[in-house]
Amino acid sequence: MIISSHSSFNFRNSEHCSIEPHPEMNIIYGENGQGKTNLIESIWMMTGFYSFRARKNVQLIRQGSEKAEINTKFTAFGREQEASLVIGNKKELTLNGVKEESPRAIMGTFPAVVFSPSTLGIVRDGPSERRKMLDIGISLIKPNYAMLMSKYIRVVDQRNVLLRKFGDRSAQMADYFAPWDEELVKLGAKIIKYRLDYTEKLALYSAEIYDGISSGREKFEFYYGFSKENLDEEEIAIRLKKELEKNFESDIKRSYTGSGPHSHDLILSLDGRDARMYGSQGQQRSCALSMKLSEARITEKVTGESPAVLLDDVMSELDEGRQKYILNFLDGRQVFITCCEPSTLLRKEKGKVFEVKNGEVKEL
Repeated sequence: MIISSHSSFNFRNSEHCSIEPHPEMNIIYGENGQGKTNLIESIWMMTGFYSFRARKNVQLIRQGSEKAEINTKFTAFGREQEASLVIGNKKELTLNGVKEESPRAIMGTFPAVVFSPSTLGIVRDGPSERRKMLDIGISLIKPNYAMLMSKYIRVVDQRNVLLRKFGDRSAQMADYFAPWDEELVKLGAKIIKYRLDYTEKLALYSAEIYDGISSGREKFEFYYGFSKENLDEEEIAIRLKKELEKNFESDIKRSYTGSGPHSHDLILSLDGRDARMYGSQGQQRSCALSMKLSEARITEKVTGESPAVLLDDVMSELDEGRQKYILNFLDGRQVFITCCEPSTLLRKEKGKVFEVKNGEVKEL
């Protein structure tokens, strides 16, 4: 995918921003707090996913304005396309002149991968960050996955309502839960199968990329916590059903459904040790970066379309050897890199340089 033009109005601290990116390297620099990340964030918003640093629409709108607007022209899947996203009390998407029911309609049409300081959460933080990473990555190549996940979460929420409603009486009403359990097993098995397939590829590519970033100093491995084996959907369903039955009493006590893909995790290790517990800050950054670059590779291999790569404040934390490896990996892709001051290596790259100051963007 190549973004040919991108503009925003009243987004974050910027009244108006407009750029015509280079098809390969785009360096966005400026002092901290000037709006570099806002530009990256506005591009990411066009994927149909939530912002990588805000959940509320009001946080995305310039103070004193009622709404924000983002417009993008891009070429993907063999055609020139245009999208517009208006952010007010809700988000409204127009894709190729057609107003869509939901911003999610653009998922898979505008592929992009983002790495920001918050991305380190996939290594440092709890399981929810790693599940979110998997769900976004899978949705980039399987747009129907997001709808499947929404259905599953809705059934989990409904089952939890029943657990709270019946309380201690739930054990005497086990048959009442059967339809919800059946639906959880059916949807959960599909979700886990998607995740197992995706994790298998992600782990393979991440190990290779980490080896390159670290010059072979450590071995990075991980697997999906439900199973080290890539089970088929029927085997997954059988195991899920047994887990639900086994945990029913504890679910009653907690008034919460404890088993299923909404509770799973990725198990990450460096040289056989827990990467979250024992990895240094630099190692954890390299792990997270390896996983996100692998996400880009998988998207490209599965869809045939190379995603835009958005790197927010990454290069300054890496030595020259690591920077060289990443720049070689990114060669031929459209890339947006933010930094306070371009390094010597970045200055040698062909492409465009944009300076951001007080929310205004100027091409140099």
